[in-house]
Amino acid sequence: MDGMSLLTITVLAVFVGFEVVSKVSSTLHTPLMSGANAIHGIILVGAIIVAGQAGDPWVLAVALLAVVLATANLVGGFVVTDRMLEMFRGRQRPPSKADATAGAAEERRP
Repeated sequence: MDGMSLLTITVLAVFVGFEVVSKVSSTLHTPLMSGANAIHGIILVGAIIVAGQAGDPWVLAVALLAVVLATANLVGGFVVTDRMLEMFRGRQRPPSKADATAGAAEERRP
């Protein structure tokens, strides 16, 4: 494939990806993001394999850029997912004095 075909496919993939992601409701976003993180893990493995087999310095540079971007996307996705799940957990009430003394009494039992 020539460079123009690859560039065309990349641009079309970006537009299609943007349209698909923008149509997802907020309720479904967290589970879908977890699945997307698994896909990005596979992309990271593929980028590492390509970087390991690169013979041309230009291909190696692009493959290493792909490794860096896939890593940032994977880690960032897990951070955002964790933050979103934290929002759904809600606030927990601090333990009362009665709860603390009951817990201490249970620990003393043989």
